[in-house]
Amino acid sequence: MIDTSLSSFERDVIDASMEVPVLLDFWAPWCEPCKMLGPLLERLEREYGGRFRLVNVNSDTNPELVTSFDLKSVPHSVAFVDGNAVAQFAGAQPEAFVRAFLDRLIPNPSAIEHRAAREALAIGHDDLAEGYLKNAIALDPSNDGARLDMASLLLDRADPRGARLHYDTLSSNAVQQPNYGLIGARLEAAELAAALPPEGLLARRVRIDHNDLDARMHLADLHIARLEFPEALEQLLEIVRRDLHFRNDGARLKMLTVFEMAAGDPDLVTDYRSKLSSLLF
Repeated sequence: MIDTSLSSFERDVIDASMEVPVLLDFWAPWCEPCKMLGPLLERLEREYGGRFRLVNVNSDTNPELVTSFDLKSVPHSVAFVDGNAVAQFAGAQPEAFVRAFLDRLIPNPSAIEHRAAREALAIGHDDLAEGYLKNAIALDPSNDGARLDMASLLLDRADPRGARLHYDTLSSNAVQQPNYGLIGARLEAAELAAALPPEGLLARRVRIDHNDLDARMHLADLHIARLEFPEALEQLLEIVRRDLHFRNDGARLKMLTVFEMAAGDPDLVTDYRSKLSSLLF
């Protein structure tokens, strides 16, 4: 707990909230409700062990801050996250209310580990990310986002069996995760690829018989498992060209799935959507 003023406000509140949520507590020496809320907030700050920071403002000696927040009474508490005021409450609220207020602001330990994993993945530190993901899952086995990222990491390492273990443990809420469909499609392709003949043999079959659509489909699955989307789309497009109804329109439907997986390459998707449309219409 620290006291702040107009001169130190940016450092104590704005800058600090970039690292951890800050709860700004406006109080006054004459305010009886403040004498109940203040000690409660200080105790909770100790109990939460650094997961939020309490900053006090004496409203009598900081009228500029009171005016800037347009306060009509004290106590008044304002929460800051990432430099922004995100929530507030007025009055000396009971402990249960304050705890619920704080818990909505403060990421749980599993979420913190997951965020660290995402940061490590973004800079290519996969081994470090794996450790963070293991921690996130151990702290909260229902952390679907962490499980999906772990499944993706294992797929990158050609370990569909390990990825399947995490995928099958997802909760029913996992469908709301933005990468749920992508990971599921990658996993299905990887499992299919694991049971397929070698790529060289399949390519040879296609060279010998351009109408070997089974071989073409298998090649497409191998390429999808490796995230080689142009090669996969080329094989699938050729299947559609030769037999639209092969495997109950399976090639066209699989192309639609690949379009979603390759959303990060819009030029590729646009090109093959156009080619597919020219065959269908």
